[in-house]
Amino acid sequence: MSGKVRHRTSANAADSATQSVNEKILKECHSLYIDPENGLVKIAESLGISLLAPRKKITVLMIGNHSAGKSSFINWYVEEHVQRTGVAIETQGFTFVTSGRKRESLTGNATLHLYPHFEPLRQIEGVTDYLTTEISTSKQKRFSLVTFVDTPGLVDGDMKYPFDVNQSILWLGDLADLIFVFFDPIGQALCKRTLNLVEELSHKHADRMRFYLSKADEAGHESDRQRVMMQIVQELCKRPGLNRTGFDMPTIYVPNMNSKGSRCANQIEEVCKDIEKTINQTIQNTLNSLERDCHQIADMVTTKLQEDSVKASNNLRARFRGAACGFCGLILPMLLLTTFMFSTRRDFVKKMLGNNLYITIYGYLGILVSVWEGIPKEYTSYVLFGILGIALLMLLVAKFASRTKTTLSRKQKRSLGEIKDHVLTTVKAKKSCSIWNQEPSKSL
Repeated sequence: MSGKVRHRTSANAADSATQSVNEKILKECHSLYIDPENGLVKIAESLGISLLAPRKKITVLMIGNHSAGKSSFINWYVEEHVQRTGVAIETQGFTFVTSGRKRESLTGNATLHLYPHFEPLRQIEGVTDYLTTEISTSKQKRFSLVTFVDTPGLVDGDMKYPFDVNQSILWLGDLADLIFVFFDPIGQALCKRTLNLVEELSHKHADRMRFYLSKADEAGHESDRQRVMMQIVQELCKRPGLNRTGFDMPTIYVPNMNSKGSRCANQIEEVCKDIEKTINQTIQNTLNSLERDCHQIADMVTTKLQEDSVKASNNLRARFRGAACGFCGLILPMLLLTTFMFSTRRDFVKKMLGNNLYITIYGYLGILVSVWEGIPKEYTSYVLFGILGIALLMLLVAKFASRTKTTLSRKQKRSLGEIKDHVLTTVKAKKSCSIWNQEPSKSL
């Protein structure tokens, strides 16, 4: 079971009908993120932001004891026999049931290739060999927007699983949008493994969890169903993590030929409503995330341009400080040499410059020349080295003071401006387009 693909025929022919509006919304949102050239993920990465592309479907995790009716419910929802059912433990691994263009069965690594966000499951030893994906072409209900994850039937006692089933289910619970817990009234509804897992999941995901008493039509009379339900509810409420106000457990069963005349109240449509509500909420959250991520990218572009402007201003001041210190460092040795020559080699300087030029320069430097003449000869060398040291220090200061920071080129700034314009006027505007602006409940 290491990635083999088995092509199968389907009871439902591939539907060539146009996708629903909700499908288009989620698909286009997903493509806006993953586009290899202008996708938000790539744009954000270039700006140092980490974004995750939204999923195109919601994930519904199904858990419960063995023969609780999880696989039967999936078959009923899809309206195609994609999962084996029976009193035995038919589901020994994890089965992903999703919609696609053709009927296929994927196993092992092919499943993780189809669902890259489930890749960390590889770290749980043995799980990969027990992963399966059933792809159905069914268009019933809202199946095109749902991925069911059917889990192994949970039992107590000496039953050994080929992998850590508890750890696997808990990890999947972190990614699931909905967690359905099915309790079988005629089986091991109070299985300790199931109750322990449910309690642990409830600590983190109580808002995503829904509890159902499955196979209600097989539980006898109404009084028997109420008794079984009370037993399950009491056992659940004994656990601190599950004892909460407004605990609800609808009774459901999968309609079939044998249950048409059943007087048992069937609230299976409540399950569908939970799925519909989650789909609508997911669409709204996806659109809100799209708008929020666009603003985040635009704000980051604005911040980078502002930071570049500050850097450019600081660089200008740094260059001015460096130039000033460098000028002082260069002018000091020149003044030193000129005044020293005027005070010690007057005749030579007059001969070189001429009398008129000599008198003009001396008029400006006379005071400094007088200072040199007032310095004793034995101290002249010290003064020379001191002034040269100051000049050298000024040049070092000029070097450090003129250091600048890297700024954006015109091309880079233009590119950032185009990114901001793209995410605000093109990507964000998608949310306001005529198709996306429809109510989700009306679009299906």
